[in-house]
Amino acid sequence: MAEHDLHEYSRDLVADIQALADAEGGSIPNTFTRYVLEILEEAGVATDAALAYHSSRGLEIYGYGLPEDGSSLDLYTTDFNLTPSSSKLTKAESDRLFRRLFAFLGKHGAIRPNQEDNTDVHDMCVGVEKALPDVPKIRLFLLSNRVSTTSAPEPTEFDGVPVVYELWDLARLHRHETSGSISEPIKVAFERPLPCLAAHSDEPNYSVVLAVIPGRQLAELYKEHRARLLELNVRSFLTRGGVNKGIRDTLLNAPGKFLAYNNGVTATASDVEFETDEAGNPVAIRSMTGLQIVNGGQTTASLHHVLTRDKRDLDGVYVQMKLTIVDPAYLSQIVPKISQYSNTQNKVTLVDFSSNHDFHVAFQRVSRSLLAPAADGSGQETRWFYERARGQYTDKLAEHETRAAQRKFKLITPTRQRFSKSDLATFVHSWEQLPYWVSRGAQKNFAHFMDRIEKSDPVVDAQYCKRAIATALLFQAADRIARTHSAGSHKRLITTYTVARLSLAAEKRIDLDRIWSEQGITDALKGALDELCPLIMETVITGDRHVSEWAKKPDCWDEVSRIPWTLPDALAAELTAESFEIASPESTDSDEAEAAVEEIPGEEWRALVDWAREGRVLRAVDRQLADRVAQRLSQGRRVTGAQARQAMEVHEEALRLGFHPTSLGIDHETAWERTVGAVATGFPPPTGR
Repeated sequence: MAEHDLHEYSRDLVADIQALADAEGGSIPNTFTRYVLEILEEAGVATDAALAYHSSRGLEIYGYGLPEDGSSLDLYTTDFNLTPSSSKLTKAESDRLFRRLFAFLGKHGAIRPNQEDNTDVHDMCVGVEKALPDVPKIRLFLLSNRVSTTSAPEPTEFDGVPVVYELWDLARLHRHETSGSISEPIKVAFERPLPCLAAHSDEPNYSVVLAVIPGRQLAELYKEHRARLLELNVRSFLTRGGVNKGIRDTLLNAPGKFLAYNNGVTATASDVEFETDEAGNPVAIRSMTGLQIVNGGQTTASLHHVLTRDKRDLDGVYVQMKLTIVDPAYLSQIVPKISQYSNTQNKVTLVDFSSNHDFHVAFQRVSRSLLAPAADGSGQETRWFYERARGQYTDKLAEHETRAAQRKFKLITPTRQRFSKSDLATFVHSWEQLPYWVSRGAQKNFAHFMDRIEKSDPVVDAQYCKRAIATALLFQAADRIARTHSAGSHKRLITTYTVARLSLAAEKRIDLDRIWSEQGITDALKGALDELCPLIMETVITGDRHVSEWAKKPDCWDEVSRIPWTLPDALAAELTAESFEIASPESTDSDEAEAAVEEIPGEEWRALVDWAREGRVLRAVDRQLADRVAQRLSQGRRVTGAQARQAMEVHEEALRLGFHPTSLGIDHETAWERTVGAVATGFPPPTGR
């Protein structure tokens, strides 16, 4: 991949951050922090990160992260300079910034009482206080757009907990952005070289060796590198389910037989240092560069789980490893094939999440061929740039050697119209009413997105891409409105829930084709978002809950979906006759709920509405939902997704409160059993009839 001059990269980065800050109305340092945290999250370096700025005497912090697996407590601080080339980040400066960040660990308890509930800083203090007693490691990150003259400080500790330091300066960000890969290469050196057996190969671009690695060593590698060790950093291997349970049982009860029972791991590396025999044949591995586990993620994560949570030392546990040494120039061609053809332990494979997956290749090809209509009256059509792999935009820009050519490229392909795979998953899942998945972070949300893509196998044509980009325009508009309502660092959560609630209320009948053709949303749609956003904030940012954790739960979406709100007349008049689906197969729960709704006659839904109105039972929003269901069924239209699930909940509640459909010639007991059968797919059982 072509190298982009560091100075040019620095200049472009400052311009991008300024443009983002101006568009979003945020401070430049906070915008830069969020920008880098999104990079680190996609890279698997950090997860569940949130902005929360606080500064006081001897202390400054920009955000924190509490990974769901409890592997670390992460704190972030930022150094951003509008003229980064004019000076370098010195050792004295970086040490001072790290000290000010470290100070938060000792002072968070005193800061908390002075913060209002549900503020970003209050949530941060609560989260840190809860995490500190059990967290095995603390990581302090310094994010800077200047080139550092020093490396990160040596590890220290806080109250007996190890503290490690991460310095992400301009040079490191530049290497990351222009590498075309998700993360920096993992380098592993073995104190005791791993015996190996080399397989003969006449292929010029790769070679294969077989080795056996101690289980504890593999677990320690995962402990150190976490998701970075698992190719493309989007897989979350949890020790649950049949396969993982079997792995864990073997490790706990028959560790000596693990090598015999387990399939082992398939790994790749870009460079390996060997010990050789007298004939020059490899006999042991001293070190590896660019290590990736492309198959066997469950084995690796399960080893870590047993080591850290079950407190087993893994003595006597060995894992077979097939290691392919691949020329870096051929990684993108060979690695997906290795993953595709490897013997997998479950249906999730690397290719599901790879940049080379057919879906992403097709989406890039089609979306970049589209010319977006001019939206500013200039007559200048533009393109949306889908970054199938990180760094593509920067690399494409670098292909234009002159400043004039680069200006022309940015005019036609502006940075504001650049979006990544995880961005696409966010936009589409918000439209598809899955805000709790979006709230779980880029990796988990993207993994779920790919799982849904595999199930639906969408036809990626011009219409599909236009409508997907329209969801991006809708999300971005909602994001700007959330900013005007002072959503703060919770803005992204508020935005995804606002879009999801709007999609639900409109039954996905907002005209995405019109949004694409106008490259923006209508005044009626803006007004609806502006009206809805504060209601979302009242529900998501509420009580003494930890906002970030609450937003990840389906229960949060359940509350938001029941907010009493109807579409303004101006927007209702713009709705299309049919809904817009964006490659989103509904879950089995939704399928069964849809079938259950259709089994209930429209007359019964109408009778339920009349009964509820006469008796003044059920909430107004529930009566309105039942009324909409009755109307749709009478028109021969389907009731889909979350609306079907909620409709069955309303039907169940009505039966519990005394609604009897017997007057329609329907046996009450049969109706009850039918409803309970539907809600058994995920709804709580009724408390009575």
